[in-house]
Amino acid sequence: METFISKSESDTVRYGREFARRLGPGSFVGLYGNLGAGKTHFVKGVCEAFDVSEVVNSPTFTIVNEYHGKLPVFHIDLYRMKNIEEILDIGFDEYLEGGGVCLVEWAEKLDGILPANRFEVRMTLIDDATREITISTEGSEG
Repeated sequence: METFISKSESDTVRYGREFARRLGPGSFVGLYGNLGAGKTHFVKGVCEAFDVSEVVNSPTFTIVNEYHGKLPVFHIDLYRMKNIEEILDIGFDEYLEGGGVCLVEWAEKLDGILPANRFEVRMTLIDDATREITISTEGSEG
């Protein structure tokens, strides 16, 4: 397990960019943290590392944003999902098998269907500008 302290949005983006070096086709990253914790900024950094040219936004209302770079990046936000059935209805399994990187905000809603091999990124608000970012590996990825 690794822990970083981010003092700004740009720090969070940089940590995402550095973390992306560990990702490849089929990687799954569960993102945990309250609203405003910086999950989407972390995803922006991952997308930068994969040379995504599109603007990276939170998919809270669209549920899934697909980005195209060196690898496909599937940015999924489960905040508005009420149950596992809704999650499966959006084609969640297809994203897992899509040959890209899956970055899932509010991954705790996947209880019971989380991939065994995954990264977990937990973001905790310390104050308005500071976040603690903890990265752990579950299963055999890493």
